[in-house]
Amino acid sequence: MSTAASLPADTSEAVDPASEGADPGSEGATPETTEPSPTPDPTPSEPVEVVGGSDEIVQDVSERSETLGSLLQYLDTLALETATFRISVLDALIVVAVILLTISAAWLLQRFARSLIKRASRFDGTQQVLAEKIATIIIWGAAFFIGIEMLGIDLTALAFFGGAFGLAIGFGLQKTFGNLIAGIILLLDKSIKPGDVIAVTDMAGNETFGQIRKIGIRAVSVTTRDQREYLIPNENLMINQVENWSYSSKQVRMPVNVGVSYNADMNLARELMLEAARKSDRVLKSPAPTVWMAEYGDSSVNFIIHCWINDPEEGVGNVRSEVLTNLWFLFKEHDIEIPFPQRDINLRDNEQMQALIEALAQRNATGVSKNG
Repeated sequence: MSTAASLPADTSEAVDPASEGADPGSEGATPETTEPSPTPDPTPSEPVEVVGGSDEIVQDVSERSETLGSLLQYLDTLALETATFRISVLDALIVVAVILLTISAAWLLQRFARSLIKRASRFDGTQQVLAEKIATIIIWGAAFFIGIEMLGIDLTALAFFGGAFGLAIGFGLQKTFGNLIAGIILLLDKSIKPGDVIAVTDMAGNETFGQIRKIGIRAVSVTTRDQREYLIPNENLMINQVENWSYSSKQVRMPVNVGVSYNADMNLARELMLEAARKSDRVLKSPAPTVWMAEYGDSSVNFIIHCWINDPEEGVGNVRSEVLTNLWFLFKEHDIEIPFPQRDINLRDNEQMQALIEALAQRNATGVSKNG
């Protein structure tokens, strides 16, 4: 009896593709899973403190005095906060204290530097003023940055205010900075310096002269003989024409106008004019005074006496007055006539004139009869 042959059983086991590391690109492969990206923290960042260092001050004070430390902590809680910065009452007090301390130190240092510059004998007046200006700019600039460093101010938080300040400088303070630079340039080239005598024209167009007393940051102080003080912006002296009587030399020629009669001895009149000028103490002997015949006027022959002086800051009108006073007595002594305008009046003959003549004649006749 035959038995049927049995098929051999498949001894191969099923292979799991995942266990064998099947190719992801092959069919039936499972895709790799990616981790989710972290979500941003919804909590907003803390505002930046404009003035730093207050926490350290509170901590140091608290270690020494608990009462004072608690007071500072309370002041630090009273704050103005925005999305970008935070400033408390304590910060404001620290700012005020540092500003006062910085200004006081800069002011004392400026006075000390000014005294040192004035003691320097090798500096003339112009160089002293220029050195004082440069020292002032350096001292106050350094004080500003030192104060910023002491306060620990975060300048990035004040970017808006810095932009507004720059805009104000560009539009509102450009004249101020222009006058500052103009004053420094005037001192560098020495075209105008303290002690110079310059001509000044007021708003009405009247010209007078004055002596420069001070060249400031914004304006030049000019004092006239009648003690009127003009403050002229430095920029005006840079762009406008200036008449400087003592730029290269302090010698000034001063004209004195004189008129004499046509019947006078002209040679004698000229000698008397020169003598009157020489009698003035402020008139220089060299260059010597001169007399020019200017013109034939309506009622006089006009002369000009040219007198030289080297101290215009002492005034010009007083020298002219002294020369004319001396000449008055000299002309009287030598019978030189000083003419004055004379006019001939011609009256037209008309009815009103005849009536006036008759009335005057009748009045005179009545007066004569009464006296007779």
